[in-house]
Amino acid sequence: MENLDNTDLRILKQLQADSTISIKELAAKLFLTATPVYERIKRLEREGYITKYVALLNKEKLNRSMIVFCNVRLKEHAKNVGANFVKDIVALPEIIECYNIAGDYDFMLKILVADMASYQDFVMNKLSTIENIGNTQSVFVMGEIKHSTELSF
Repeated sequence: MENLDNTDLRILKQLQADSTISIKELAAKLFLTATPVYERIKRLEREGYITKYVALLNKEKLNRSMIVFCNVRLKEHAKNVGANFVKDIVALPEIIECYNIAGDYDFMLKILVADMASYQDFVMNKLSTIENIGNTQSVFVMGEIKHSTELSF
């Protein structure tokens, strides 16, 4: 963050809130002209501060309202076995996040499905087919208290 000044941080904050804002609108909010704002955004993209622009979708409307966190323990920890597990996990669209963690389990998966029957089908027909899974523990979300995609700084 040492290369970022206050204006860069304000640009990033605005883009996190609404990445569809036009350069002209963003410049007006920052009391700047469009050209320097455009150049700063391009620099922030080039330097990797901005990695992607996305649309956040409504999971309920898309019938993916059940959130499950599934902890996974591998049977063995050889490098190629872990790499194969990761390759298999990345290919499953129900898994929207995967973390390599420390503790009793090796990985934490965030899974979105329609309902309990869908989760059971996912576990029985997809997750259980992945080699080297030794143990899993599922945690079902009853209510989402806080969800944000914005980083604070």
